[in-house]
Amino acid sequence: MSTQDSLFDVAGPRARRRIRIATLVSLLVIAAVAALVVLRFAQAGQLAADRWAEFTQGPYLLFLLAGLGNTAVAAAASAVLALPLGLLLALGRLSKGGILRRVCTVWIECFRSVPLLLVVYIFVSGLPQYGINPDIFWKLVIPITLCSSAVMAEIFRAGITALPSGQAEAGLSIGLSGGQVTRAIVLPQAIRIVVPSMVAQLVVLVKDTTLGYAVSYPELMKTSNNLTAYTNHLIQTYLIIAAVYVVTNVLISHFARWLESRFSGRSARLGRSAVGAGIG
Repeated sequence: MSTQDSLFDVAGPRARRRIRIATLVSLLVIAAVAALVVLRFAQAGQLAADRWAEFTQGPYLLFLLAGLGNTAVAAAASAVLALPLGLLLALGRLSKGGILRRVCTVWIECFRSVPLLLVVYIFVSGLPQYGINPDIFWKLVIPITLCSSAVMAEIFRAGITALPSGQAEAGLSIGLSGGQVTRAIVLPQAIRIVVPSMVAQLVVLVKDTTLGYAVSYPELMKTSNNLTAYTNHLIQTYLIIAAVYVVTNVLISHFARWLESRFSGRSARLGRSAVGAGIG
């Protein structure tokens, strides 16, 4: 049974028919709106070939690719820092130590509640007054890491608490310590459970890098703003940038589905091996 089947009742024939009709109507409305937008763009001359010419020229493409590269570097650095930090925060919030649990809980609830832009502005305008003035790259990456780590912590915590308590009890019964049970039994299964949610958060993280404009970091959105100031082709540039973000997020989503199917297949093979060993 899939997660969707366990959360929602299976639709009957009438419900499926209504869903198909609603889907068709929605697609027709979206197509009509898209056609109207294209028509208005054409009437305003926004689709003229000369307004798109720069996107076929090497210097413009290299300029945008540099921005895309900076976006990828900032997103990768934030993810590399946020993932392990989120895991540590989740383990700390689930620990039995009262002080550690409270500290991790305060961290998670604070950075889940505070807007990311506010944290960015603190690093841009607040901390430099007290002698803390990191490079513009870190003024973007650190706030993203702080806020993403809190979300990642809740994702990891949900995966850990979703496991049956018998998993840990079985490990303890054969003489494993609490740390060994967590490393060898709990975490591998919890990570497999939260892979889709974790990658979905990575999509959000990539979009969070657009706040680079606040620190003047030359990521893709900041680069596109500079390009529009030079060419005055705002609509064309933003449509191209939007397409780049859509393609990037679609690729990340496909990667998430590939990881999920890979982990599911591995779990199934391990289950069949265990059954075969039991029969043998």
